Amino acid sequence: MTEQLGSWREGAAKDAIRDFVARVGDESSSEFVPVEERVAVFDNDGTLWCEKPMPVQVGFILKRFAAMAEQDPALRDRQPWQAAYTHDFDWLSQALVKHYNGDDSDLKVLLGGVQQAFGGMNVEQYATDVETFLASAAHPTLKRPYRECTFLPMVELLRYLEDNGFSTYIASGGDRDFMRPAAVPLYGIPPDRVIGSSFGLQYVEDEHGSAVMYKAGLDVFDDGPEKPVRIWSRVGRRPVLAGGNANGDIPMLNFAGGPARPALRLLVLHDDADREFDYVAGAERALERAGDQRWTVVSVKNDWTTVFG
Repeated sequence: MTEQLGSWREGAAKDAIRDFVARVGDESSSEFVPVEERVAVFDNDGTLWCEKPMPVQVGFILKRFAAMAEQDPALRDRQPWQAAYTHDFDWLSQALVKHYNGDDSDLKVLLGGVQQAFGGMNVEQYATDVETFLASAAHPTLKRPYRECTFLPMVELLRYLEDNGFSTYIASGGDRDFMRPAAVPLYGIPPDRVIGSSFGLQYVEDEHGSAVMYKAGLDVFDDGPEKPVRIWSRVGRRPVLAGGNANGDIPMLNFAGGPARPALRLLVLHDDADREFDYVAGAERALERAGDQRWTVVSVKNDWTTVFG
């Protein structure tokens, strides 16, 4: 069987992955894990695809905000519409960094705008809009289509794990329904294995039939301690492998394994300014925890021969 880790350089990270997969798949090993219990969960933004200068979903939201500001000039001096209208990517990026460091003031402003922008929309129309966006939109600085901003080594890892009996899931702070249309074509992960933040939903009947619509309010923000809760509620098991890249992923990484199972915890370190980005903002505590608890740190610069597929 082809190993399917061709974009991973030989080294500690690749060795840790191969060794863990071998141990949990060896029936003679004390760390053997039955196939039905081999669950792997991954954050999305910054773990499976590029998140700078802003997550891809934020680009989709910005397009909606900009259209709203174009129609209503009064919005142009209010955040988050002002950032969208003036292409102020720094405000948006810092809102997320501040969140990872415990300050949700700007994130609440952003989420309030999102609720106003998408509340009352049909879920199927939303999915169609996402597909249209991903089919045409490009990264603002890398100058490549968003759909080509996935990390090839991580997609290879998904296939490698699946070939060795793992069930792979996305567990992200991003919007579940934004990721679902992208999950199959980009990652080969079916929609029912996508866990993420979500708006409240309601069923509506009218003269045109029936639909599920978004409410204006956020139902759950799937980040930090909410991630293990959502994983358990959807999967009913602890993962034995978890991958993330930020402070908000610490509880999910901690949750992997537990007292009765081995665990592999992967933390992606963005340290390659030439091929992607070089930053640790929003990941400081995760990197410290990785050092203290011997998690496997994956260096974009040193562990990947190729970044994008």
